[in-house]
Amino acid sequence: MKGAASIFFAIAVAFALAGCAPMQTASTTQTDKPALSADIIRFEIPADALGARDPQLTAILAKAGALAAAQKQPTTILVTALAQDFPYLNQAIWKGIPTRHTVKLSLENLTAGARQPYSVSIRPTQGG
Repeated sequence: MKGAASIFFAIAVAFALAGCAPMQTASTTQTDKPALSADIIRFEIPADALGARDPQLTAILAKAGALAAAQKQPTTILVTALAQDFPYLNQAIWKGIPTRHTVKLSLENLTAGARQPYSVSIRPTQGG
């Protein structure tokens, strides 16, 4: 899946060049979870980039939408953030999805809890 790899690389490079807060690594309290993940991609959203509605973040979110639309199986995009940020995040993701995408997409919002990072996950739809 060369296209997905190049989009993932573009997202990683964009975050590295964005000049935003550094991406946080997984906390040590999560080490007892299985290492395998069904996620196609998952990335955390730096709070300062989200608060500033950083144009580079908007571009990355659109690329995430394009990556989800490029999948061959039904795909779920899970956005974890505060409720007031969902309209911006969802709109930025949908901008990257072509109007004639062939895969069934589901966009789900999960309100972030205390000390839970803001993130976007793209994964195959369960049971789909």
